Amino acid sequence: MNPGNDTQISDFFLLGFSERPKLQPLIFGLFLSMYLITVFGNLLIILAVSSDSCLHTPMYFFLANLSFVDICFTSTTVPKMLWNIQTQSKHITYENCITQMYFFLLFAGLDIFLLTVMAYDRFVAICHPLHYMVIMNPRLCGLVVLVSWIMCVLNSLLQTLMVLGLSFCTTLEISHFFCELNQMIQLACPDTFINNLVMYLAAMLLGGASLAGILYSYSKIVSSIRGISSAQGKYKAFSTCASHLSVVSLFYSTSLGVYLSSATTQSSHSSATASVMYTVVTPMLNPFIYSLRNRDIKRALKRFVGVPAMHGTIIPRQMTCP
Repeated sequence: MNPGNDTQISDFFLLGFSERPKLQPLIFGLFLSMYLITVFGNLLIILAVSSDSCLHTPMYFFLANLSFVDICFTSTTVPKMLWNIQTQSKHITYENCITQMYFFLLFAGLDIFLLTVMAYDRFVAICHPLHYMVIMNPRLCGLVVLVSWIMCVLNSLLQTLMVLGLSFCTTLEISHFFCELNQMIQLACPDTFINNLVMYLAAMLLGGASLAGILYSYSKIVSSIRGISSAQGKYKAFSTCASHLSVVSLFYSTSLGVYLSSATTQSSHSSATASVMYTVVTPMLNPFIYSLRNRDIKRALKRFVGVPAMHGTIIPRQMTCP
């Protein structure tokens, strides 16, 4: 690779978190543990939902899709970082970098869309309970997920094609643990005004519109819950969306915090460290949030693994829904 000659680009360099050799085993062990917890935790959610007929509802259909996307989201970045630490290499080929960026944008977008759809699902369930199964029918649920995939594929493809048109003629060091779009654009030597414009417009349209939809749904949910007279009824209504609200708060607070901090500081290293929160930590915590706060998921997980119930009996896999 020869800086200043954009026709011979073969590798980028992922600088990661630390240059200290003594810290590499600690970072490797930490991220390997988080990755395995993320994969197995979300996989358990998918298996529990698919194996329990009581969970074949719109809410859990979207949850299973979210778990699948979270596995893919984390798998686009962490395995490569672990491989680089293990081999003591910071190289990533140009083709692999572009591919990683494409899939990262794809699954990040799907995360946002699914969280928005799940907010709408809770809005319909609480504000229009009598029409819930009519509105959230299987055809609509499948169509919503399909449209989400199409929109995210098109957005990722657009962003990737625009990066492919850039020339890289500076030192190709990415101050991150993966090929992040903003970092790639900063490394380009021609004018990147159009790229930045498209990137921020996409962020506002996808992220901003999704956040607005979530806030609108929860404003209606809060208004509906306030109209319930009994305290028990209010608690039951709120408990159905508490897990989703926790996941949304965690995802948006960490991702917005990263990009707001990156806009006010020039430290790419601190931005990379903060990015761990929404790229690795949030997908890892999602199964815990949904399983610990959701009786249906806990019951389904116990059935799936055959956990002994009270008096030494085994919870059967097939039983009537509560």
